[in-house]
Amino acid sequence: MSKRIIITGGAGFIGSHVVRLFVNKYPDYTIINLDALTYAGNLENLRDIENKPNYRFAKVNILDVKAVEDLFDQYQVTDVIHLAAESHVDRSIVSPLDFVYTNVIGTVNLLNTAKQKWAADLSNHRFYHVSTDEVYGSLGTEGLFTEETAYDPRSPYSASKASSDHFVRAYHETYHLPVVITNCSNNYGPFHFPEKLIPLFINNILQGKPLPVYGDGLYTRDWLYVKDHALAIDLVFHKGLNGETYNIGGFNEWKNIDLVKLLCQQMDEKLGKPAGTSEQLITYIKDRPGHDRRYAIDATKINRELGWKPTVTFQEGLSETIDWFLANTEWLNNVTSGNYQHYYESMYSNK
Repeated sequence: MSKRIIITGGAGFIGSHVVRLFVNKYPDYTIINLDALTYAGNLENLRDIENKPNYRFAKVNILDVKAVEDLFDQYQVTDVIHLAAESHVDRSIVSPLDFVYTNVIGTVNLLNTAKQKWAADLSNHRFYHVSTDEVYGSLGTEGLFTEETAYDPRSPYSASKASSDHFVRAYHETYHLPVVITNCSNNYGPFHFPEKLIPLFINNILQGKPLPVYGDGLYTRDWLYVKDHALAIDLVFHKGLNGETYNIGGFNEWKNIDLVKLLCQQMDEKLGKPAGTSEQLITYIKDRPGHDRRYAIDATKINRELGWKPTVTFQEGLSETIDWFLANTEWLNNVTSGNYQHYYESMYSNK
């Protein structure tokens, strides 16, 4: 059956990779990119597929219930892949209510709409909620997050995502809404908004600016190449079991300072600079509040049950990511200057 899928947050970093994959891989599907185009939503991320016949864009905020309902009616939506979220921990510490509105209330708005519109027949529908490993809290030096790990969020961001996860599960249990949830580790790759560590540091090295490292630099994260994440989302969407949670990780732990030094090394090589040049920009700064010490995902379940595993090593993925940013300095300049926000007007103001 031909599907009509809303992908929320489809102009964002991970969302744009998922939209591109689905538009290109499934020409019989209609892919509706729902995005409010807040600071991290960038339609320039999708220039290569914006004229495809099975692609649609709707500038809609998931807090606008009527606009969401109208979109469901307009396209007779069969499925939702929900990625739209406020996601930057530092921003959540400054403005937690923004995260409550978008991540919790926005998610419940989508759940209510799906429940209402699909009420006559819940078969052949799916509500796929994309979440984060941060809901599990912080690990010590040993162990991994599994699908059975108790939730223990430590920041307003992770608390808002934990709440949205609980609502998705509650709608499955209470209303039998067909749902799946995935919790992923830190993503990196092309089109990453330069407030997160890797793109920020690439840009700062290009600008000769300091590389700010929190605390002692020994905070540890599991890193996942965004294209591998998109492939996992495709697999879970089509093959995952209703009501199940799947953890998606790279089996790829790095201490922040070790990652930064590898990034500096690769940047020096690619820019033809003497070894050690970029490392001189490393600057240790005061730690942020509620900073979780270590995240690490156990992705055994999705590997065992659905056959997914990462396709690239971190060194390969990081090298490809740097190459992309170096080849797309116009995109980077537009994002850092704010000019990317004018692209929507140029593309859609007369349509």
